[in-house]
Amino acid sequence: MAADFASVEVYEALCSKKDERVQEEVFQRLLNKTELPVTVQSQIAEHVKCIDGSLTKLSLYKALALIALAQQGKQPTLKLLENYVQEFPKPQLGEPRNLQALRVRLAQESPLMLSLTLANLLEHDVVQLEIIPEKKGLFLKHVEYQMTSQRFKISVYRRYSDFDVFHELLLQRFAYRMVPALPPKRMLKGVLTSTSEREFIEGRRRALNRFINLVARHPLFSEDEMVKTFLTFSGSDIQNKLREVFKRMGDEFLTYRFAKQAKEYLPGDIQAQFSACRELIRNISSSFQKLRDLAERMAIRSHENAADLLAFGRELSILGSDTAPVPALVSEKSTWGNLRQSLKGLSVEFTLLSDKATQQGRREEDDVVEKLNLFLDLLQSYKDLCDRHEKGVLHEHQRALHKYSVMKRQAMTAAVQPKEQASVEQLESRIIQQENAIQTMELRNYFSLFCLHQETQLLFIYLPMTSHILSCLPIFEVYHSKVT
Repeated sequence: MAADFASVEVYEALCSKKDERVQEEVFQRLLNKTELPVTVQSQIAEHVKCIDGSLTKLSLYKALALIALAQQGKQPTLKLLENYVQEFPKPQLGEPRNLQALRVRLAQESPLMLSLTLANLLEHDVVQLEIIPEKKGLFLKHVEYQMTSQRFKISVYRRYSDFDVFHELLLQRFAYRMVPALPPKRMLKGVLTSTSEREFIEGRRRALNRFINLVARHPLFSEDEMVKTFLTFSGSDIQNKLREVFKRMGDEFLTYRFAKQAKEYLPGDIQAQFSACRELIRNISSSFQKLRDLAERMAIRSHENAADLLAFGRELSILGSDTAPVPALVSEKSTWGNLRQSLKGLSVEFTLLSDKATQQGRREEDDVVEKLNLFLDLLQSYKDLCDRHEKGVLHEHQRALHKYSVMKRQAMTAAVQPKEQASVEQLESRIIQQENAIQTMELRNYFSLFCLHQETQLLFIYLPMTSHILSCLPIFEVYHSKVT
């Protein structure tokens, strides 16, 4: 494919000076810069071949041609590219020299370290999940959600079963990352009433909303095709679409650029650091659970206080509205008539106080309890990740080593005791296969530690959210007003 001068300039702005390739992360940022629909970006990415996490010069030129055609409203397909007889249009990407900012400078920065702030995470996307009116199936009614992504500016409809399939595939794709848990699908039997069912449905909506926001803001998940598909696909069968995407991509170890070199970036004392961080996070989790329980009680008290203030005002209004005349026996000295009018006016003030208490309770629920729950969800996903690392990767590695040692002993026995040549060769072949399996498991083990290191960083990036939560408490608002 012949390249025009503009394409050459774009390539020179984006390519790594080390290997003269364009990193996949840089190419993805370039696609985002085009502001083409996400589905179109995905189509272009599918047609561009990435080798070891990067694009060749020819692949980039092909991508630039597809981008330009898509910007003209054409469907970006390879067939269109092959049959195009005119000179390819130029993609609208701004000045090539300004594209250098998209390049990831791995020479100066280790891929192990995350250069993010809490503001970066929170601003990346905000996803709203709302319950839409219930629909009744042939036998059972189900709850459907409208999910709106601020980043992609699109609303789609999802059911709990869609979240369930997405969560299952997310765990398979990112087994070495913090994948938040889903809330239960149904309430326990025997406790279902109309009130408890409504509360359960609302609680599940809140939990699903926390789940999808943690996923949408994760620095790796957010750029993954499967996650983008879940947030944006508006077709009729999202579950099969997700399975198709996962089948094409596989798990992260197969697609992450530095997966097989993870050991090179790990500090020598990674196990000691991991143990220290895990203990610290265990203590933080314990305290945050207590804070959440206390905040829930505070919110309940605020709502109870609002109800009491409203009832108090109502009784004052009843007293003030009483039109019965004051008996002549006390009318000359009694001030009850005037006081009665004052009580009626005072009841309005109690209504206003009740409204403020209700607002305070809602703020404590939405800004304090809900944010504490979000951080607790993150902490739980970290615990689950640690368990997967220890019970999964490490355990499988140890089992493979044990199996290998058994095979070696069998080989030594076969060397001493005469056996058929075919059985000896078969055993040697199995030993070689096991050695390859162990080598792959060792690479996965180091990659698992690499991911654990990054996920620990991510958890601590979220920690300053504590100050955001505290600032929403009424006592801190009063303190701040006095200080200022």
